[in-house]
Amino acid sequence: MELGRAVDSPARSSTGQRQERDPWIGLHIFAGWRRSRRTRRNRTVSDFQTPCPSCGAPVIFRIGSSIVTVCEFCKSVVARGDRKIEDLGKVADLVDTGSPLDVGLRGVYHGVPFELTGRAQLGHEAGGVWDEWYAAFGDGRWGWLAEAQGKFYLTFQHQLSEQALVPPLETLVLGQPVPAVSSAVSLIVAETGEAEALGAKGEIPYKLVPGETYYYADLSGPHGEFATLDYSEAQPMLFIGREVTLQDLGVADAKAPEREARRVAGLQLSCPQCAGPLELRAPDKSERVTCPNCGSLLNINGNKLEFLRVLDLKVRPIIPLGAVGELNGTTFMVIGFVLRSVVIDKKYFWEEYLLYEPRTGFRWLVRSDDHWNFVQTVSPGEVTSIGNSATYNGLRFRLFQDAAANVENVQGEFYWKVEVGESVAARDFVHPPYMLSLEASAAAGSTARRQKKGRQSARTVQTGEINWSFGTYIERSKIEKAFGVSGLPAPSTVAPNQLFPHKRVYKYWGIFLAAIILLGIILGVTAPRKKIFEQAFQLQPLKASDSTTPIFTDPIELRGGRNIRVSAQAPVDNAWLYLDGDFINEDTGLVQQFSLPVEYYHGVDDGESWSEGSNNPDVFLSAVPSGKYTLRLEVSWQNWAQPAAVTVRVEQGVPRLLNLFLAILVVSVIPVFTLIRHIGFEKRRWQDSNVTTSSSYSSASGSSDND
Repeated sequence: MELGRAVDSPARSSTGQRQERDPWIGLHIFAGWRRSRRTRRNRTVSDFQTPCPSCGAPVIFRIGSSIVTVCEFCKSVVARGDRKIEDLGKVADLVDTGSPLDVGLRGVYHGVPFELTGRAQLGHEAGGVWDEWYAAFGDGRWGWLAEAQGKFYLTFQHQLSEQALVPPLETLVLGQPVPAVSSAVSLIVAETGEAEALGAKGEIPYKLVPGETYYYADLSGPHGEFATLDYSEAQPMLFIGREVTLQDLGVADAKAPEREARRVAGLQLSCPQCAGPLELRAPDKSERVTCPNCGSLLNINGNKLEFLRVLDLKVRPIIPLGAVGELNGTTFMVIGFVLRSVVIDKKYFWEEYLLYEPRTGFRWLVRSDDHWNFVQTVSPGEVTSIGNSATYNGLRFRLFQDAAANVENVQGEFYWKVEVGESVAARDFVHPPYMLSLEASAAAGSTARRQKKGRQSARTVQTGEINWSFGTYIERSKIEKAFGVSGLPAPSTVAPNQLFPHKRVYKYWGIFLAAIILLGIILGVTAPRKKIFEQAFQLQPLKASDSTTPIFTDPIELRGGRNIRVSAQAPVDNAWLYLDGDFINEDTGLVQQFSLPVEYYHGVDDGESWSEGSNNPDVFLSAVPSGKYTLRLEVSWQNWAQPAAVTVRVEQGVPRLLNLFLAILVVSVIPVFTLIRHIGFEKRRWQDSNVTTSSSYSSASGSSDND
């Protein structure tokens, strides 16, 4: 069964799809650090030099409104106030994230020039770091440029009205808007959490204190918009921005040397439990790693490993750790493996492979019931979810699975502090070949502390987040080709987002059907329809009921290659009149026979009127060779003792709807059998769903599958 979710940090789909937790965790732009009283808008560029209070080396404030600068010699954070210079403590060395940005880089955004004056690295409670760059704009503003997973987000402070009542952090509801935040688009709460100031460089427009932690709430919009509510002060502050590109910032050519030469380089360490060698393939981003020798789960603290627990290594990844493969034009390395499960009527398992590429970041490859999906995260604000359906990128997804997912086993290294036994609530929505997965997780209550005027304040808040991931079904053969493996097990079930393999039959059927109808219309308009003969006959009573009246017409000219339609009209009423006819070629004696009954009955039964037959039937004959033909008729009728009347007409080149119907019937044979198979395919798909819906497979040929 295709089930699966992420745990705690990485979001996971219920068919094994995972959403990676972006290390920036929502671009938390801490308001307490950016209070307007600390970031004077009338910024001036005037160098101010003072000795570092820690080591005595000179430190320079080049931006008039910057609050702190980091000493290049001892890494102390030096703050300047109205009366004195203050040492706020030492920051850790910056982690190499392969950023194309650097302090001193200049650009232009919306026509306003800016310069990156500082950089901070912030840590998330679940592990991982993100970069925050500080841009001094020429119009006096400060911008906060957050960077993670190869994406960039620029925010500016937004003043809340005095009437705006921002609710407490603990009352915010994930996935719901905040009424106090007014915006042109809907912004929903994507995460509540805390972060810690780790490392820094350059000049920064707020009082950064090494080791301080802060609470925040991140809001996400449908088109790359986002906002941060900062709860580090008594009065929350709001910062609104959006995702930007290097081109938007006017620094499209910015490429740091480290980013140019960077590869998935490893770091060789020894396991503290068994002393066996192990390699970190993403040493700057990994938070946990498992020893391949003894199965120990290890916490990564810089270049040191700390033993946590022993895991079972009996489960072996079908794609080995360290394998390199190309997917969607990007070469990834497999650096982690997770075994997950859900319990419905019984326990079901699936596997997740963490992929890494320095420029692209993390992706996931998921194997469930031997089906494969390639998964990446999407912004929560880009998804609209109501009840059992969700909409993303113009596509409507239907709920397939709703369950809790658990971590059973981990191997390799991970960018969050993974734990066996972690559980998350998740929902999977399908629109083959795509799957949209929601994960909602809650972290244990944590305490954020902040120094305020010599005293320490603290409070404990339970944090959480929602993550959406977007998965695409991948054929097994493509996985084998990408990673150079063979013999991957073939699936025996239907995946939740697997395309019906013969769906293209409907497309070609539609093309042929349209062509046939168009041809029928053209023939109907251009057909050389011509009346050849028409005559009314008055018939005398017959001598006996089995007698007939013979009629011979003058010769009529028939053209070859055109069909013949013979029609008759007689005023019969609850009676019949029958014609037997022949076209006799005057030259060759060729005879073309036909019969044409004229009958019409009607009445009332049980108060309901009914009728059958027609006063004006016709019959079509195949084309005959060109020539002159005599029409011979023998007529009999029900009321033989009474006179009768009949009018006979002969036409050529008359379009026949029966031919069009037969052509449609012929081209529809294969699609009908395909539809029967498709209905069975959908039944097999939805029998693995734990969601009750009457329309699970009622429209198998509908829009749930894409070509």
